[in-house]
Amino acid sequence: MALPTYASPLERLWYYVYRAICALIFLFLIAPILIVIPLSFNAEPYFTFTEKMLSFDPTGYSTRWYDLLLTFGMGKPDAVRDAAWWSDVWQNAAWVNAAKNSVIIGFFSTLLATFLGTLAALGLSRPEMPFRRVIMAILISPMIVPIIITATGLFFFYSATGLANTYLGIIMAHATLGIPFVIITVTATLVGFDKTLNQAAASLGANPTTTFFKITMPLILPGVISGALFAFVTSFDEVVVVLFVAAYDQQTIPRQMWNGIREQISPAILSVATILVIVSIALLTTVELLRRRSERLRGISPG
Repeated sequence: MALPTYASPLERLWYYVYRAICALIFLFLIAPILIVIPLSFNAEPYFTFTEKMLSFDPTGYSTRWYDLLLTFGMGKPDAVRDAAWWSDVWQNAAWVNAAKNSVIIGFFSTLLATFLGTLAALGLSRPEMPFRRVIMAILISPMIVPIIITATGLFFFYSATGLANTYLGIIMAHATLGIPFVIITVTATLVGFDKTLNQAAASLGANPTTTFFKITMPLILPGVISGALFAFVTSFDEVVVVLFVAAYDQQTIPRQMWNGIREQISPAILSVATILVIVSIALLTTVELLRRRSERLRGISPG
């Protein structure tokens, strides 16, 4: 909001001080993330800025670490980059296999979390639902309980049921962590939902199934998609649970990064981090666009 012309000198001072404080807080939060991006182009195997980088010498920059994401683990990394080379990348490259695992696990865990979370949110939104607050607290507890406790509990439970060291177990574990985000976003969308629309549909002869898919679902869809994106990011970023319930050969990108930090310090980790930052920005932008669309559907002007 622009500063009004009738503002007093003190109000004018606070106007600029407030914005300076906000800018400093934003810089404090974003600087550790942004500093990773130029470091990922370091020509030297260091995690610091070299003299050539600081002087903007082109020889100080390289994409070698991005190339390493494709060649690490390959059978013939120095071969001609033809169709056979790319086939070798797809089948043997460690980072590519980790990315495939992360996408597959994230996709199916997101589907499961979105389905169960949406059902739970619809039930919790009904006023006749008994013990709504208690049930809500239990369902969102994975967001509150330290992840190491959740991972330990999942490990013992999955070990007893045979789900440990299986992809199904990892998918279910990641869905457990993603469900609270779906519940919260869908519940927030249902707060502004006009229930008289369902009553009008019923008065016109529509059955509950038709009412849900023709009236309710299109209006809450932005919240459902937002929750699904948060669930996917949670799965894509999770490492602690994977360390507890996955087998040694079931690598995801966060686990591969953890192994790279623990076993060999490689700047390729910075390249992966840069790619993940770009993906996260894209997902957050999508969430914001969906939020604004949801507000427009509910007759609220986006702020």
